[in-house]
Amino acid sequence: MDKAAEFKKIVAQYSNVTAEEITDEMRFREDLGLSSLDFMSFLGELEDTFDVELEEEEVLKVLTVGDALKMLEEE
Repeated sequence: MDKAAEFKKIVAQYSNVTAEEITDEMRFREDLGLSSLDFMSFLGELEDTFDVELEEEEVLKVLTVGDALKMLEEE
């Protein structure tokens, strides 16, 4: 499974949207319904799954699925 598909599978676990329905333009709060706590748990799972350490200042800039995927690619 590629990184984007694995990422969307994780996002789907925290939202009421299936992985297949998730697009890069979707916003975590507004479109996917993630609370602040959900988002922080989601970030922890990303770090574990992709073996990366996400910088807090970069994470604060993440609004959409596409933003998060771009950040992961840069890690």
